[in-house]
Formats: sequence, structure tokens, C-alpha cells
Amino acid sequence: MAHKVIGICAGRKNGNGELAVKAALKVLQDKGAEVEMINLFDYNILPCTGCEGCTMQMGMIAAGKQKEYKGCVLKDKDDVDQLVAELHTCNGVIFAAPTYDLAPSSMYLRFAQRFLAYELSFLKEIGVVKEDPHTVAGLIAVGGSMHDWQPLALETLQASMFTMSITPVDRLMLQRVGRPGNLLTEDNAAQLERVKQLGEHIWEAMETPVEDRKWLGDPNDGVCPNCHSSLVYPGDKHWDGVEFPYECAVCGCGGVLGTNPETGRPMLVIDPEKGHIRDRFIDKSRAEHLNEIIQTRLDFFAHQGDIKDVYDEYKNMTFPTVEIKH
Repeated sequence: MAHKVIGICAGRKNGNGELAVKAALKVLQDKGAEVEMINLFDYNILPCTGCEGCTMQMGMIAAGKQKEYKGCVLKDKDDVDQLVAELHTCNGVIFAAPTYDLAPSSMYLRFAQRFLAYELSFLKEIGVVKEDPHTVAGLIAVGGSMHDWQPLALETLQASMFTMSITPVDRLMLQRVGRPGNLLTEDNAAQLERVKQLGEHIWEAMETPVEDRKWLGDPNDGVCPNCHSSLVYPGDKHWDGVEFPYECAVCGCGGVLGTNPETGRPMLVIDPEKGHIRDRFIDKSRAEHLNEIIQTRLDFFAHQGDIKDVYDEYKNMTFPTVEIKH
């Protein structure tokens, strides 16, 4: 059975992100993969309203108080439900997003922040998704400048993967490609070849048994040896008392700061015993976050009556606002 790969671009039509996705998909198509391409601008994608409908249902089902999961409250109002259903059938996916204000575009975030209602491990557990496609991903950030103006781009793309149980196996940052077609100039020939290599890596990962898959990008990329994120911060105590000296902001692994023996640059040295207990790319570890949400909600409900008067006071406060003239 042929591998299925979908390319998803959150940038302008015929822009460098779309060109990069096409270049990588062409490599995969030539190898025999079934490929599809989506530009998010072609679809109606509503922003998450923060209604908590999905997590409330997940908690009720986990507690045995609800049988059927009804999904996102917006699923019949836009195209996200159908797009995510298609994602659940893919063995590989390539995401490309332009970098705005150091991070991926709002179009990408609007789409990715709807993923929680479709958490793959949960849908698989309750039987909505019958089979885990063990999807691998290649991530592409596209910017008109260098890394200094894209420091949150790849990390934010990575942070949107674990809810869908998608495993990134490669990532790259296209630099100084501000105008449509920039990627195809002779000066950027090396960057275009790197995009094609990402396509090769997606194929290699899909051809490898799930248990043997590994990172195929630059082994010295980033500071975290687990997800290759460049964002590591001094750890804070978690809701259940777990604490590490330093943590990866993307995958959540914990440990101490050390030195990469290959590059001499700083790196996170993950605690060999407990460092992965908050690894967001492990379904079981990530489930602790749902436990936290449920417990926080139960704690609130237990004290909700105590704040009724002051809550009503704030609800009834009004201030001048801006009126838009049409």
C-alpha cells in the first residue's frame, strides 16, 4: 500500500512556502507516494473560541459520565473537521509557514490551535480513530531574514505536533527568501536542495518500522537532544510537584545544562531516570496534562460558590470601547 503524504502551506499562493512544499512533495511523488497539497487560505478556518467544550467532554468521558464524544463545537461551521480527518489518514505531512513577528503566521496558528479537539491518542482510545497512522512530519519555516528574526518559528511549529501524535523527523528554516520565487534563485540553490532532502527524509522515515524511527535532520540542531528545539529555560515546579533544573519549552523534557561534545555549544542533558516523564511526544506523559486540567476544573467547581458575588461584579463592569464605523 502506497504511503500517503499531505503538504500544508500557511503562506501566500505561489510564495516560497508553497514552492517548498511542492518541491518536497515532488520528491515523494517520484518515489511512489500518494500526495495531496493544501493551502490553508483556500479554506474556512475559524479560531478556537476557548469554550473548553472538547476538554470538558474528555474529562466527562474519562470519568465515565459521558459515552459519546461530540467533538469541536465548530465542526459543522467551517472546514477544520474535514481537514483534520484527512490528516488522520496520512503517513507523512509537510508543514510550511511564513514567519511573522518571530513566529509562524496567524493563519497557521488559527488552524493548529484547533487540534486539541482532535487529539489523536484520545480519539484512538475511544474508537473514533480506528488506526494510528504513526504520522511523521517535516517542518519548514519561511522568512525574509535570518534566524535572529525567526527564533520562535520552528519551535512553535513543533509545539503544535504532539496533540496530533505527529512525530517531526526533520525541520529547516528558509532564510532571506522574502519575495515570491526567491527560493528558486541561484543564490538559494542550497536551500532548495535542503527542502528536497527533507522530502527524502520523510520517505526514509515512512519506510522505517515505527519502533526504529529516529531524527533525520541535523543531529546538532537546537539545544534539546530530544526534539532539537532551541528553547530551554530554568525549570519551575509542576502542578504535581515535579521539578527539573532546566526544561525544554517544546517537548517538556527535563535535566541540566551541559555542553554538546560535537559543537561545544550548550545543550540540555536529559535526566536519564525522570527526564521524559513530561515528554509531550509520548502519549502517556502528555496525558498528565489532561489530568491537570481535570483536577484544576474540579478544584474550581469546589470553590465556585465562594466567588459568585465578586464574579458578578466584574461581569457587570463596563468601560468605553472602540466603535467601528461602516
